[in-house]
Amino acid sequence: MRSAKRASVYLRFFLLTSVAFNLLAGTGYFFFSGVTNFGDWAVVIADLHPYWLWRTLLVVIGMASYYVAIVVVGVGLVRYVGVPRTELRRLRKLTFISYFSAAFLLSAGGLLNPIGIQLVWQSALPGAAGADCGLLWLQYYIPKKTVPELGSEGIGRNYVWIIVAAILSLIFIFVLGRGITLHR
Repeated sequence: MRSAKRASVYLRFFLLTSVAFNLLAGTGYFFFSGVTNFGDWAVVIADLHPYWLWRTLLVVIGMASYYVAIVVVGVGLVRYVGVPRTELRRLRKLTFISYFSAAFLLSAGGLLNPIGIQLVWQSALPGAAGADCGLLWLQYYIPKKTVPELGSEGIGRNYVWIIVAAILSLIFIFVLGRGITLHR
């Protein structure tokens, strides 16, 4: 984000939301695996002893790293996108639209997967609604002394970004959602 200071506010917001979704999913997965005993990390620690300690570590590491991710994203939203932390309505609008769009897209893509609705319940919804829920409350964890480093003219409607997003969303839902067979 520091190197994108000359970029448009649209690009800076796009980069920040990309970082946010990657950080929240990555850090939230530790917590999810530790609590539910499901997923890749549950398999990784399956043969480690004492097992209860490793599961507890997953939960603690997940909580701590998720908190740090929330603060990093919140600070980035203020500093690099230029949204003052005092403008809660604007912060909420940006984060809520991102959150609900992701939940919809991941669920829609999961519905077309050959595994079906089971995949939506086990993976898409926890991944979208659960992992990304930090976007709904991150405004409360932005340090009070955080101020914008860049001015922001606001993020208005930009039809180029909307058209590109719509095309990529359709590809995500109808191509990647169904799954890609690499070999037979």
